[in-house]
Amino acid sequence: CAEDGWWGPGVAPHAEEDVSLRPFEVRTSEEELEDLYSRMDRTRPVPSVEDSRFHYGFNSQHLQEVVSYWRRDFDWRRQVHGLNRYPHFRTRIEGIDVHYVHVKPRRVAEGAPALPIILVHGWPGSFYEFYRLIPLLTEPENPEEPVFEVVCPSIPGYGFSEAPHKRGFDSVCAANIFQKLMKRLGFQKFFAHGGDWGWQITTNMAQLDPGSVRGLHLSFAPPSKPGLLVALSLMFGRLFPTLFGFTEADRRLLYPCTEKLLLESMKESGYLHIQATKPDTAGRALNDSPVGLAAYILEKFSTWTNQNFRDLEDGGLTRKFSLDDLLTNVMIYWTSGCITSSMRFYKENFGKGLDQPHSRIPVNVPTGFACFPNDVMHSPKLWVKQKYRNLIRYTPMPRGGHFAAMEEPQLMAEDIQEFTKTVEKMIKL
Repeated sequence: CAEDGWWGPGVAPHAEEDVSLRPFEVRTSEEELEDLYSRMDRTRPVPSVEDSRFHYGFNSQHLQEVVSYWRRDFDWRRQVHGLNRYPHFRTRIEGIDVHYVHVKPRRVAEGAPALPIILVHGWPGSFYEFYRLIPLLTEPENPEEPVFEVVCPSIPGYGFSEAPHKRGFDSVCAANIFQKLMKRLGFQKFFAHGGDWGWQITTNMAQLDPGSVRGLHLSFAPPSKPGLLVALSLMFGRLFPTLFGFTEADRRLLYPCTEKLLLESMKESGYLHIQATKPDTAGRALNDSPVGLAAYILEKFSTWTNQNFRDLEDGGLTRKFSLDDLLTNVMIYWTSGCITSSMRFYKENFGKGLDQPHSRIPVNVPTGFACFPNDVMHSPKLWVKQKYRNLIRYTPMPRGGHFAAMEEPQLMAEDIQEFTKTVEKMIKL
């Protein structure tokens, strides 16, 4: 995938690819809404076990309340109008249409051009995760802060990007496509930010063409190839924290290891095993049922935001997000019919084994890491540095979980701004 691929149907044509940038608009119709409502009206509720809260998955009683709001109060037409407040485009790369949002700043100070940045989402999120972050980057209140030009694509197979028609489309292939996208938009050098799969894709972008990535900012970075030092730090870091640079927060989030790393991973990784082996089976059911799809996606927005939310009857969903925002993300999956192809991304990545070449290649571009305390996996600075050799900023965040850009856009914007300022100073030296 470091070279040109073809992910469209059939055999690649001999003609040159259409490289035009086509404006795109999110739309809906009465037929689409009628079909959705009829499926919701025919849902068959299953009572939850008493006192189960969110420990068995999405609580059925609360799901009925969410569905009731979705059916009666949620205004998809209004949300579509909101989605279109930023310019959308599609362009064909390696045989498939790639969707992206491209937001240029309204004002740029003379002699200080906008900094291009690509923001890459993960699963089960979408480009919409970044909608509250975008204006903080393109129109900062403080004139001293850097101004960004934001490109926010949908991973192929997610949202309004076409799904690959061939087997094998993994994070390296996505990285190659996004590198081409940025160059097609005229950016020879740019910043990149990612969380969840966006972490892996932007990391691969920095590995494929380090000269093009001015700086890499991440909010998720589990050890891709844990070595001896990581193992030793786990074994002895609780007793000798200073030896490994562990903070009190590191010790709190890592220990006891059996509970924090092993048992929690077993509790929360069932979806991963399904999607990494037989995604199409579960995907077919989710693509048929909007209620099932909402339960499957929103359960992650509960537990991955804060694991303690499993103890709440409502999963704590609206403690950090609005139902309108959560259901807008679900509707992007529903209306595009992309749940199965989004799940296949796990199969394509894990199906090739855990010893892929990119897992062994260090990243040497300037890197910043925003460490949100409630993310699904904690990564101490020592661990991040094993892969990212030029880690110039590591920020322990005061709050926030896995969907940090959506949950805490202000914190994320501030860290991206500080990171890029540091990189720009280094470049000028």
